Amino acid sequence: MTNSNDTSKAFQYAISLCDKWRHEFVTPEHVLYAIAEQEPFVEAASTAELDARAIQEKLRPELTKMEQVPEGVSYTIEGSEQFSEMMAHAVKQAQFAESDELDIPHIISAMMELKESLAAYCLHLAVGDDQPGFMSFLVSCYEMSRMSFMDMSEDGDEEGDHMQPKQWRSLVTCLNDTYASHNPLIGREDELERTIRVLCRKDKNNPLHVGEPGVGKTALVYGLTAMIERGEVPERLKGAHVYMMDMATMVAGAQFRGDFEKRMKMVMEGLAAEGNAILYIDEIHNLVGAGRSGGDSSLDGANILKPYLENGVIRFIGSTTYDEFNRYVARQKSLVRRFQQIDIAEPSIDDAIRIVSGLLPGYEKFHGVKYAKGAAEYAVRYTSRYMKDRFLPDKAVDLLDEAGAYRETHPLTTQKRQSVDRKLLSEVLAKLCKIDADVLKEGRDDRLMTLADDMKRQIYGQDTAVDKVVEAVQMAKAGLAEEQKPMASLLFVGPTGVGKTEVARVLANQLGVRLVRFDMSEYAEKHAVAKLIGSPAGYVGYEDGGLLTDAIRKTPNCVLLFDEIEKAHPDIYNIFLQVMDYASLTDNRGQRADFQEVIIIMTSNAGAQYASRANIGFGGTVSRGEAMLTQVKKTFKPEFLNRLTDTIVFHDMDRHMAELILDKSLRRLADKLAAKKVELTVSDEARELLLKKGFTAEYGARELDRVVSNMLKPLLMREILFGWLRGGGKAEAVVTEGKIELRKVEK
Repeated sequence: MTNSNDTSKAFQYAISLCDKWRHEFVTPEHVLYAIAEQEPFVEAASTAELDARAIQEKLRPELTKMEQVPEGVSYTIEGSEQFSEMMAHAVKQAQFAESDELDIPHIISAMMELKESLAAYCLHLAVGDDQPGFMSFLVSCYEMSRMSFMDMSEDGDEEGDHMQPKQWRSLVTCLNDTYASHNPLIGREDELERTIRVLCRKDKNNPLHVGEPGVGKTALVYGLTAMIERGEVPERLKGAHVYMMDMATMVAGAQFRGDFEKRMKMVMEGLAAEGNAILYIDEIHNLVGAGRSGGDSSLDGANILKPYLENGVIRFIGSTTYDEFNRYVARQKSLVRRFQQIDIAEPSIDDAIRIVSGLLPGYEKFHGVKYAKGAAEYAVRYTSRYMKDRFLPDKAVDLLDEAGAYRETHPLTTQKRQSVDRKLLSEVLAKLCKIDADVLKEGRDDRLMTLADDMKRQIYGQDTAVDKVVEAVQMAKAGLAEEQKPMASLLFVGPTGVGKTEVARVLANQLGVRLVRFDMSEYAEKHAVAKLIGSPAGYVGYEDGGLLTDAIRKTPNCVLLFDEIEKAHPDIYNIFLQVMDYASLTDNRGQRADFQEVIIIMTSNAGAQYASRANIGFGGTVSRGEAMLTQVKKTFKPEFLNRLTDTIVFHDMDRHMAELILDKSLRRLADKLAAKKVELTVSDEARELLLKKGFTAEYGARELDRVVSNMLKPLLMREILFGWLRGGGKAEAVVTEGKIELRKVEK
């Protein structure tokens, strides 16, 4: 490893000091005294508000007190033990930084690590707690000094003249050479025209693209580069080179913060020397704080850019998202004022279709497939509807790309030219959105037409309630419901055991979506409400997020059931107001959950204690459900009830409904027995006895299931495990002396 020019000069001066004062050993104090004479060190010290001369004045008395070799005695100047220790540390630091030269910053850093050293003491006393900041200034000053020397040298080494451009170019990527491999820019005429206009300004000619992820901020810069290459820009921008700086490359391999600043300076000076250069910084928020290591240090990558942003020699284009802009960039007022913010909004449906259609030929060529007519429109419209957490056109392009990859890995054997049709797109989208593929198939109106009949085959005696639920769903599917609201917000009111929860379960099954259920009895306490949207900052569980918001982000297309909502704490209704009115909910981390494709169902037993009074009086015709509805209006606030799509009253269970429910319960039992090769028939007397015991308006259908479990299943269990049904067989349930018994049926 060789010494840099500054290091060699420092050592020569230190040796001359030893010769002047007749010192036999060169110490770190001699070296520091010599370094303090150098102009870059003096400049770095003044930048850090230090005094290099004060360091020399503190060292001089101690150096003059050192033991001197008597006159007339010959001696050889050698390095002291501390000098050797310092050099060993300096070499290690240079090797760690992958430097071919031993430079002054390496020596100063190693000197500050010495123990019981006057030089280290003087440095620590002068620098204080801002050692990283001082080292950064030191590296920058020596680097600038070296670059100035290279520029001023007329007979410099030819190899040295060509090394500097090569070094800074290795830290950036020239988009003029790579733009052809990127997707072409389609649309965005207004944003592109504003970007060009800002670049042509005299002052503050630095555009800052701010937009959501996936809307095309990077594509805009590649499109600008393509226009520059085609000469379709004003004269001021013709021949310009667009470079992209990658922060990972800038930071990688940096030993301490000074290395990062050195690279930043190198790139800036290289771009300034080239002239007519545009530097694109993607994710510019990463630059704020980059290279900062000291708690009180204010120097980072953003501050290094500010002088170059001001003088306008180099034009900068930055891009970031709204979240990162507000979190990191907005607080840097001096940085923001040097940029011209350009909002890159999500394109409309029609614009996104035009963009995606223009990109299709490139994906067809890459995957070797042919996209069906209308694939772009399908991808845009359906991803816009079912992928609410992402943005166009990125999510539509992702769907088409993945569908093409699927066809490439699962080729069709029936045709030579592979194709991607809407059926495949719907299957891929269904996996991405975690919903039934049948939901996305076109021509679904026939299934919606029979939705009421299909549900009534499984829900008995609640035809009015089913009709209202189906009508609300069909209204939303037809696009006639209010925009920016959930598909439906329904409140089911009725006594226990009449099918409120069952309707929600059957509806989710028929629509092919998941049922997300929350038992509201778990949220009876005031503090438990925070579990739905997450705990506030500083509280336990803050990092876990909200149970409700996380569930909807994972399954944005679902039936959301809040069971027995009256048992929840009243504060929880305030959360539901926002959801029912604007179909969105923000959790404690600022993440938004979208409810536009959600059917919200809330069940309530509020006022059940008043249901028994429904028919009191002569000719009373008020049902238990209607009596409960009157109490519900007293329990819930008017603003809550006013936001509901509908409040649906479930009727009491009558005898006909009980017969149908009993038959359904017996069919489920028969299906279980079929697995054991057992065939059961129930006599009319046994069926009547079960109905008599289980038909109670107070407990509803659950009492019928309980009667079957208590009176019939134990008899079957004993015979299947220990009796004559062990290997299967036929049995009949009959009534003997008021009790149900099993009778063996001969085959």
